Amino acid sequence: MDPISDLLTRIRNSNVRQKDRVDVPMSKLKMEVVRVLKDEGFIANFKSLYNAAPGGAKRGTIRVFLKYSPTKEAVIRGIKRVSRPGLRVYKSYKDIPRARGGFAVTILSTSQGVMTGRQAREKKVGGEILCQVW
Repeated sequence: MDPISDLLTRIRNSNVRQKDRVDVPMSKLKMEVVRVLKDEGFIANFKSLYNAAPGGAKRGTIRVFLKYSPTKEAVIRGIKRVSRPGLRVYKSYKDIPRARGGFAVTILSTSQGVMTGRQAREKKVGGEILCQVW
């Protein structure tokens, strides 16, 4: 029932199986999370696709192209959901965690959009901690 957890789980599972790409149902929040992953170099690219559904409705899909090293090692070593529907985690910009000794990227949903923890500290804005990627 949690769309962000679904996105992260699909990426994690495809990464383990060394798939080239993975398709996830589209939402604005997922698009922003995937954009941040691309900007930080964790995925190769992404593309939005629209499929015609019965009844003329458009169903969107995000195609995420995964990234691997030349030796076929996954770039994403781990991905963890922090805030969840049962326990939301909100932090001020002063309290945003630096996970894995600064090697992990924390992704936040703020009033100024979805951004990394580093960007949120620079802009002095807090928000909901969505996930951490390393």
